[in-house]
Amino acid sequence: MTVIFSKACELGLQSVLYLSTKEKRVFNSTEVSNELKVPKEFVSKVMQMLTSSGIIGSKKGKNGGFYLAKKPVEIKLIDIVEAIDGLDLFKTCVLGFPGCSNESPCPVHNKWGKLRDDAFKMLSEETLEDLKEKTKNKLMLI
Repeated sequence: MTVIFSKACELGLQSVLYLSTKEKRVFNSTEVSNELKVPKEFVSKVMQMLTSSGIIGSKKGKNGGFYLAKKPVEIKLIDIVEAIDGLDLFKTCVLGFPGCSNESPCPVHNKWGKLRDDAFKMLSEETLEDLKEKTKNKLMLI
């Protein structure tokens, strides 16, 4: 269970990581769906969101599908998060209190602020290339 990202964002991260482990191949939503064990319709919806952002590309036709639009080293995890969930998570109160700030903190402001900043830093630094081997290992376990 996630407390940070939407299910669509989780699937987006998994899908793009999956695509990064393959060499220059186009995958249709059924192949991605089968590999990640999620509904094909959900994969299609998320992949369209990522296509709109330029992270992945799509090819129409009989041999169509999805592929990385950039090199794995050029795609950071934060790019995927931003494309699907946006970055408000890193700017707003985790409890949803309006006006939460350093001057007027919510009950978890200080602790959440550090976690949020660390998460943003990690997502901004890690590229698909950095995670390729770990992703291959994880996919073998699914």
